Amino acid sequence: MPTEPTPPGRIQPAPGWPGDQRFTGKAPAGFGPAGAPPTGSVPWAGAWTAGKSVRRTALVVLLGLAFIGLNTAIAYATVGSKAVSIVTGLAFCLVFMVVVRVLHRAMWLSLLAFLPALFVLVGSVGLAPDLALEQRGVRQEVTIVDAEVAGKRHTFALRGDDGRLDEPLTYQGSNPGYQIGDTLTVLTDPDGVIALEAADRVDSSGNLGSLALGGIGWTFIALLAGWRGHIRRREGRFDTLVI
Repeated sequence: MPTEPTPPGRIQPAPGWPGDQRFTGKAPAGFGPAGAPPTGSVPWAGAWTAGKSVRRTALVVLLGLAFIGLNTAIAYATVGSKAVSIVTGLAFCLVFMVVVRVLHRAMWLSLLAFLPALFVLVGSVGLAPDLALEQRGVRQEVTIVDAEVAGKRHTFALRGDDGRLDEPLTYQGSNPGYQIGDTLTVLTDPDGVIALEAADRVDSSGNLGSLALGGIGWTFIALLAGWRGHIRRREGRFDTLVI
């Protein structure tokens, strides 16, 4: 009876000769499981080393904090007009969201960054005028003697101890909570740069808290984006719109 050939996987090399990779079934030296790159090499094209991911994540964190400080400084420099710091604040928030998108290689963390961006925008825009009014504003008791409404803009004429004030109290919204005959305390800017405000609406500490929450939120999102982005690059995952 003819002898059945030995299966290729059982072929043994001659003494002193290395085994043939085709028959032993073993991966070449330095290679991992099937389809994996050599051990110790970069897993996928475009992957970042751990150090590179840490450095770029740290840069994104610092960029977010720099945006907060810069927009607050712009608000101080243009304290008489909130429009300037609102525009620059929106631009900084959008840039930060784009950078998070690039770092993470997905969209959902970038969209999530919009929530702390609101705290950053409100805090940076409102801190300068509130702090200035608290430091140099003149406090006085006034009475509302007249009111005008144009859409959602409410304008209240005020009378103090020395007569009617030249500057009215304005409120943008649907429910100001004031009516003719009400007495309230206001803060006026002796330099005439900052608009008159009701004293109970001036709160620099609240704006500082808003900035702190925004900064913490952006820092957390940047760290999470850096970690997830490193994993996605290591696994060779493509950019995705949402996840």
